[in-house]
Amino acid sequence: WTRYFLEAQGYKVDNAILYQDNKSAILLEKNGKLSSSSRTRHVNIRYFFIRDRIASKELSVEYCPTEEMLADFHTKPLQGAKFRQFRDMIMGISPIDFSV
Repeated sequence: WTRYFLEAQGYKVDNAILYQDNKSAILLEKNGKLSSSSRTRHVNIRYFFIRDRIASKELSVEYCPTEEMLADFHTKPLQGAKFRQFRDMIMGISPIDFSV
C-alpha cells in the first residue's frame, strides 16, 4: 500500500526493495515450495502475495544483516549507539565528532 500512496502523492517508484534479515524467508521466496516444510503452511497467503509482487516486478527482496536493519528503529527498543546511529540515518544528519 505504501507504493500506491507514494504514487498518489506524485512520486514515481521504480524499484521497491524489501530488506529481509531472515535467510529462510528469502529462500522460500526464491525456491517456492521446495524450501517449505509442514511448519510453513501458514505462510501461504503472505508468501503468494510477495511472489505475485516479485513476478510483476513491483518488488524485489534483498538480504540485510540484522545489525543494519533500519526498521528496527521503529519496532524495537534500542539503546545507546545503535539508537543514535539509526536516528541519524533516518533524520539525514551526520554524527557529531566531539574529538575536534
